[in-house]
Order: sequence, then structure tokens, then C-alpha cells
Amino acid sequence: MRVLPVLALAATAPTAWTFSFSSNPLASIFGDSSSSPSAAAKRRDSRRTRAKDIVTDLVVEENCFASTDGAVAFGEACDVNVIYEDCYEPQPIVGKTAVTNHLLAKVASRQEKGGFRLDRISDGDRACGFAWTWTTDTEEGLRGTTFVELNPENGKISFVREIPEPLYKPGDLTQKLLEAVTAGAEKKEVIFERRTPRDASDIARYLFDEVQGGDIEEGMRFFDEGIFYRDFNFEEPLRGKAEVKQFIEDFSFPGITFRLQKVDDGVMSTSFCWEVVLEGASDTIKGLSLYSLSEETGLIEYVRDVPESAIKPPILGKLARQVRPGLGTFTGVKLGSREGGK
Repeated sequence: MRVLPVLALAATAPTAWTFSFSSNPLASIFGDSSSSPSAAAKRRDSRRTRAKDIVTDLVVEENCFASTDGAVAFGEACDVNVIYEDCYEPQPIVGKTAVTNHLLAKVASRQEKGGFRLDRISDGDRACGFAWTWTTDTEEGLRGTTFVELNPENGKISFVREIPEPLYKPGDLTQKLLEAVTAGAEKKEVIFERRTPRDASDIARYLFDEVQGGDIEEGMRFFDEGIFYRDFNFEEPLRGKAEVKQFIEDFSFPGITFRLQKVDDGVMSTSFCWEVVLEGASDTIKGLSLYSLSEETGLIEYVRDVPESAIKPPILGKLARQVRPGLGTFTGVKLGSREGGK
């Protein structure tokens, strides 16, 4: 069973708001000039983005996920004690040598039958996340998200979490399963101080560390009207603010605790690692998210959420990689038909 961070936006309890205004009261609601969407874009363009630059070079220039030389280059970019959480595998891979060998094995398993496309990447400096797709000359297949964090002391990669999309997508069954597992859970009051963050990473922290599903409307004010929301529990994406709101309301019940684990420092886009605890369940569920803001509105216009599989390696995923190593899925779609990670 899988759950996603959108559940943390659902209203699970009455909310106690605490208001804190600056010298300009409207700045807390609309933001002043220093926190406008254009100001955020300028901060992005003027700041360092080491994590984004390193990852882009490894993935695009070195082709680290589809070539032997690239896999070796990725290993060389890693810290000695790097932890690589490949959530397709039953256990994390630990250490520079083990990670290098793991990447080499992944490359070999594709038998030179496919490529690896970087669809979008957050603009983080100390960490970043990126959406990706497996490709061939004519088709594209498996999608996923990867989070990469640097060691602040030496700039080497110290942590990676990678999660491919589940090939079996439970869809509406997810809601029924969650309701059954959390039956009898009591509502809990959420107290938070209402504010208006502008940087993408700060919005993520505000929504999931502070608001924590305490108020649907408070969460929804950060979504753009034209939002594209890809929840990998479902075959089809959500399009538009109205669909996203209805989706969140459908999952509005108690018994779910969402925990942020790692968040990058992106300005116009952000990626973050999370886990979900279900009341009455002993195991947690890990996941990854990637959010992008609109240049015009400064609101969230793109979301990709992907949960780990309960079975590792997932049965369908393993079989698909054996049958079609280039695509990683049983059937592909036309190359270029999911531009930008859609």
C-alpha cells in the first residue's frame, strides 16, 4: 500500500491559527517586493547551485545511468561513506565502491538498449532532486525521481534516494485501503503560524512541517490554477486546482502522519524525501516529491510524487526490466510525448 504527501494537505482536524504580521500587514498575505515571484527568480539566477550543476553534468554529460564511463564518474563524485537508497532494492547501498559497482550493474542490466533522460531538476545548492525517464530511439518508458545531497565539507555526494514509478497503480483503491487501515483514528488539533513563504523549499517545509494538513484552504492557496499533479498511485495526472482540491478532500481523514526527512534548498523548484506513518501500522512508507513554481505567479505549477514499493524488487518492475531492459516497462509511449516529465 502506498500513500503520498498530498494526504498531508488534507484537513485532519480543527485548526488553531496564530498570526504574525510584519510592518506591512499585507506582506503576510500577498508578499512584499522582496518576496515576489520575480524576486525569487532573481535569487535563483544569482545564487550558487552546486548540487544541480554536479548532477546535471553527471546525468547529461557523463551519462552516468546508461554508460560504463558515466557510472564510474558518478562513483568518483561520491563521498567515501555515501548512502544510496535505491528503493527498487531491498537494502541501501553504502560506500563509494559499492555504489560504483551498483551503478555499473544497473548500466549492464540495460544491455545498451536504452538511454536515460533528465526531465527536470530542482535548483538546489546543497541538494537537489530530478525527474527522469528511460528512453529508446523511438519510445520512452519507466519514470522516477532521484534526490541527491552533497557533503557540505567536501562537496561530494553523500546521500541518494531513487524511486522508480510503480508499474501497478492502485488508483482509487488507495483511498479505501487507507480508510480501512486508519479506521478508528482520532482527529488531532494542528496549531501553526500562518505565513507566506516564497522559495519552493520553504513552501514545502511550511506545508508539511507546519500546516501538516490542518487546513485545506491554507494549503491550496499555494497551488497555481493550472497545476499539473502527477501522483504515481494513479494512471492519469490531476490537472488544475479544482481537481487537486477534490483529490485532497477525498483523502481527508485522520490516522496519517507525514514526516519530512530531507529537503533541498531550491528557490523556484524543490525536491524532498518523506515517510508516512499510518496509525496502527508498524512499517513506514518512503517517498520522493518534486515541486516547481510558476515564473509568473510564484505558485506550485508542477508536482511529481512517487512512493516506494512494499515489495523489493517489485515483481512487475523486475519482470519488465528483464523483458524490455531498455524501457523498464512492458509497453512504451512515443518518444517525446511526455515532455518535461509529464
